[in-house]
Order: sequence, then C-alpha cells, then structure tokens
Amino acid sequence: MKSSIKIALAGKPNSGKSSLFNLLTGLRQKVGNFTGVTVDRASGLLKGQTDLPIQMIDLPGTYSLYPRSADEQVTFDILTEKNHPDHPEKVVVVADATNLRNCLLLCTQLIDLGLPVVLAVNMMDLLPGMNLSLNLPLLSEKLGIPVVGLSARKNSGIQELKQTMTASIPLSVVSFLSNSIYSEVSSQKPPYVYGEFLKKLQTDLHTSDIQISDKADLLKIKDLLHRYETIDELLKTVVQSTLVNPAEKRNWADRILLHPIGGYAIFLLMLLFIFQAIFSWASIPMYWIEWGMGNVNSVLNENIAESWGRSLLINGVLAGVTGIIIFIPQIAFLFLFMAVLEESGYMARVVFLMDRLMRPFGMNGRSVIPLIGGMACAIPSIMGARTIADRRERLVTILVTPLMSCSARIPVYTLLISMVIPPTPIFGFFQLQGLVMMGLYLLGFFMALLSALVLKSRIRKGERSIFLVELPAYRFPEFRNISLTLWHKCKAFVWEAGRVILVISMILWGMVNFGPQDEFNKIEEHYSQLRQLDSADIEQLNRMEASDKLKESWAGKLGAKIEPMVKPLGFDWKIGIGLITSFAAREVFVGTMATLYAAEEDGSSETLRERMLQDTFSDTGKKVYTPATGISLILFYAFAMQCMSTLAITRRETGSWKWPVVMIIYMSLLAYLAALIPQLIVA
Repeated sequence: MKSSIKIALAGKPNSGKSSLFNLLTGLRQKVGNFTGVTVDRASGLLKGQTDLPIQMIDLPGTYSLYPRSADEQVTFDILTEKNHPDHPEKVVVVADATNLRNCLLLCTQLIDLGLPVVLAVNMMDLLPGMNLSLNLPLLSEKLGIPVVGLSARKNSGIQELKQTMTASIPLSVVSFLSNSIYSEVSSQKPPYVYGEFLKKLQTDLHTSDIQISDKADLLKIKDLLHRYETIDELLKTVVQSTLVNPAEKRNWADRILLHPIGGYAIFLLMLLFIFQAIFSWASIPMYWIEWGMGNVNSVLNENIAESWGRSLLINGVLAGVTGIIIFIPQIAFLFLFMAVLEESGYMARVVFLMDRLMRPFGMNGRSVIPLIGGMACAIPSIMGARTIADRRERLVTILVTPLMSCSARIPVYTLLISMVIPPTPIFGFFQLQGLVMMGLYLLGFFMALLSALVLKSRIRKGERSIFLVELPAYRFPEFRNISLTLWHKCKAFVWEAGRVILVISMILWGMVNFGPQDEFNKIEEHYSQLRQLDSADIEQLNRMEASDKLKESWAGKLGAKIEPMVKPLGFDWKIGIGLITSFAAREVFVGTMATLYAAEEDGSSETLRERMLQDTFSDTGKKVYTPATGISLILFYAFAMQCMSTLAITRRETGSWKWPVVMIIYMSLLAYLAALIPQLIVA
C-alpha cells in the first residue's frame, strides 16, 4: 500500500508553476516573471490533505519532452521513467492562458505518454485586457482531460484545482500521435508507444552514427509539426478574440524598451536610479539603526562590569553583527527593485535585449539571467545556468557570474565608498556615491564579458546554440509577492550572513584579545609604570596599551605575516586579516573591521568609519585609508573570489574541481592587479 501519492506540476518556463506550487504547499519556492527560475525539482505536501498524503513536485520548466538542457533533462527523466523515485501518478500541466499554443505541446505529449493529466490554465485574469476569451469546457472536450481556469497571483481557482487533481482522473481517449511514430515502434500499443518512441529517440539523437542521428532529428521534427498542426486547429475553436485583427495590435512599450539604442539607455537609467536609491533613500533607516545600536553599546558598557565576558559580547558579537544589520535597508532596496523588474515582465525584455551583445563573448541572451541574478547572489545564479543548452556557453557563464557584484558586496562597497567618495550632487538629483556604486556593477559586467571572451577560446565548443526567449505579458507587480520576496530575502541574508559573522567575530575576538602571555605581561607592566607619572594622560595611555596589545595578539602576528603581500596595494595587516576572513563570505569584511577596531576603541562613541579613517601605519604615521587605498580595496572586492559557497556550487554544477580552481586563480589575479593600479598612479 502506498504511503503517499505524487502529483507533478509541469509546464513551460514562466507559466506560473512555482507560484501555484507555493499556494498548494505553503512553501516559498522562488518565483519570477521570466524564464529559468526553477532549475531543479522542489517538493512539498499538499496543504489541507487529511487522508493519504499528497506530495507535490514542482518540475523545472520545459516546452516539450525533447530536453536540450540539464534542467529539462530532470523533467524528462522524472516523467518518462516509471521506475524513477519521483515518477508521478498524476500530472498537472500549468499553462499560460496568454500563450496557450506553446503550453499545449507538452500537454499533448503527456497525454500520449499515458499519464492522468489535468490542465491548469493560469493567468486567466489577463485575457480580458488582451481582448481574448477561452472556452474551457470545449478545450476539455477536445483534449479529453479535466481543464481548470485559475489565477495563481490572485489565488483564484485554487480550490477547484485541488478538488479536480485529488479526484480520480481517467486517461484521455484522445491521441495526438502521428502515423510515423506508430511505424517506428510497432511492437507497442497505446499508451506505451509514445514512451518507447521518446526513449529510442533520445538514444538515437545522441549517437555518433550521423545517419541514425539525422533520422531521429527528422522524426522529432515530424512529431512536433504534427502536434502543432493539431493544436492550431484546436485553438481556432476554443479561443475567441474581440479584435478584428489581433496581429495589428502592437505593444508600444516593447517598441521603446527593446529599441536597439534606447533600450540600453533606459536600462542604464534604471540601474542609476536603483543605486541612487540604495545610497539616498536607505540613509535614513541606516542612521537610526546605527544610532540604536550605538545606544545598546553604551547601555551594555555602563551596566555590565568590566570582564572578558563584556568584551566578548560588545567587541566581538555586537560589533560584528552591527556591521551587517546596518546595511539591511540597502540590501532591501536592491531586492525590492529586482522583484519589481521581475514581476513586471521587464527582466525578460532585458534578456532579449542583451542576446546580441552577449554572442561575441561566448554566451547568449539566456546567460543574462544568471548574470543579473548574480547581483543578488551568485549561488542560485550559477544553478540557473542549467537552462543554457550549449556546454561551452553554460561553463563560461558559470565562471564569469561571480564577477557580478552580489548583495554581499553591498556592505563593503557602502562602507568604503562613504569613506573615500564625497556625496557630491550630480545634475542636482544624483550623487557621486550612487554613480560610483553603479559604476562598480557595470565594471563587473564588462569584466565578465572580457573574461568570457578569453575563456570561450579555451573551452571546447558544444552543440550549436539556439536562443529562444518568451516575452511575458506586462503585469502590475503584486504587493503580496514583492513583500514576501523582501521578507524572505532579507531574513535569509541576515540569517546566513549572521551565523558566519557571529562565529568569525567570536574567533577574531579571541585572536585580538589573546596572545603570548609574556608579551602581554611586558606591555601591561610598561603602561602601569607610565600611569604612575604625574603628567600621565590615562585615556591616551589606555588607547596606546590597547594598540600595542593588538599588535602582539595572535591576530596581530597573523596580520604581520600577511602584510608584506598586501602592502603594495596600500593595505595594512588589519585589511589583510579582513581579506582572509572574507573568503567565508564577502560581507564578513565589515564585521572583521568592526571587531578589530573595537579592540582599540576603549569605549569610544565613534563610528566604524570614523575609527578607520583615523587609522595610521605604525612605521610611517601615514593614513591607512587614503582615497587611493580605498579605491584599491573597492576594486579588489569587485573582482576577488571570496565566497566558499560559490566555489562549492561551481564544483557541483561542473562535476569537477578543475573549474573552481580556475575561477579562484583568475579572479584573485584580476583582483590583485586591479587593486595595484591606483597605487601605481599615485606613486
């Protein structure tokens, strides 16, 4: 007796599967109004099911059962292999009501595969605005399967779908098979003939025998043409339009946003607006967070007796965590604008627009999805490269995606830009700091293109790449979807970064507060004698003692080993330690600086920026954070591979340690050379 029933959600990319999956299971699968969001299967139990548990499986998007990429192969294997552990008893095909033709191809294939199928026609709420109507009962009759109309965004039709898919679903008596398929697999009978045909075709398409491969390709084309002819005849009867000639209705927005010159200009203006908002709009909540955390620091200092426990709490845990919490407003603004662009349908236009630009560099328009996604996080973006069919294009995209400035770099950029770049007004509205921030993102993008140009000549070319992208209907962003995205993104950022920073801050606190006991005893004895002098400035002596102890601590000794390597870049030993700890996660740099400088502050109310700007080299007395050094450090973080998780996911996606090693070597060299340039200019 089965312990559960499996129901798969299948459909073309951007049909609303993930939104529907979230509504049915209560989970939080990532959604977006552009292709390539779901790149692996997700599963969860159907909500409100009291009898036999029903496991919902959200499959990667695919247009047909002819897979061309790694994510489509996942869907093919699950649906065609009866012995697969995730093979479903039923399939819900999620279709886009505004583009039903492309959705019905997969639906007819699943019907012929002999699976119980329910067609869920999503986005029904968009049809009136397109002057279209859909006869669902007639569509159900023509396909021989249950058909349910719904709108996942508006939570409409969900209950009807649940009732339909949990009930008994008879197999369709309608067949979409052509005679050419019957003749190829004559030993089988419906509904098994199509499954046998697909397996044989998959084998023949990848054989080294050119004649067999060409014959298989011809059969695939015949099958597709036959299905589309049948689908076109079907749609003539079930879709009605109130327009005299729908083809004459052109989308004026696309004519503007996809213009070969104006389209790029609009995209750049949008980026400039986003980064201006990150600096300007986020400054008020950042101020209040900084003020609040400063008050917490003061209260703890006043009410907890001096001890190593107080030092650990204030200078270790609180200092490190504060360095992340203060940047939440800026990260939230980035995720907000990204969510709006995705929800509105504009992001798909960017993908289409960028295809011509990407081709000479060994990528295609689909590579833009991981690259733009890399502005949030490289890890899911690298996984998103599975949608790229060509091996070389996929590998090049994976290797250059970390050059895109992710959200983990925002705390570092913001701290350093605010230290070395003045907030000079530009054109009365923009600020120089916002322009510099946008410049860093553009710099990462152009460096990704240049790196891709070099890498494509070193990687063997795969099969010929064909780029297809669907432009979804424009939608007004849903507040519920955006607010959920913001909440979960920010929570995940704080939780993931916070855990790493908490551990590293505590380790660093130990390293900066402990060292060889003999050295510490000598320092304490020396300053104890100085305090006995009548002219002694106790406060100044305390700061000097803390500084000397820091140099002799385990952290200071580690920094002394690192400093010769980073000194040509204008960096001191503290920055060197920050670079090492950043390999756990880039944003750890801010927490590291907060912990290191907190060890010297001795109750000071100065902000981290102020303490860093006052720091000097012990041997020369010169300021550490000059404009040249600040720019060098910014450039280093723009290019360096400082994320162990990204290396791990690259290993998983490429199946080899070769490419993560290549990634860390070329990005580290690039970062070092870029950081060296400002120092050479001012030398």
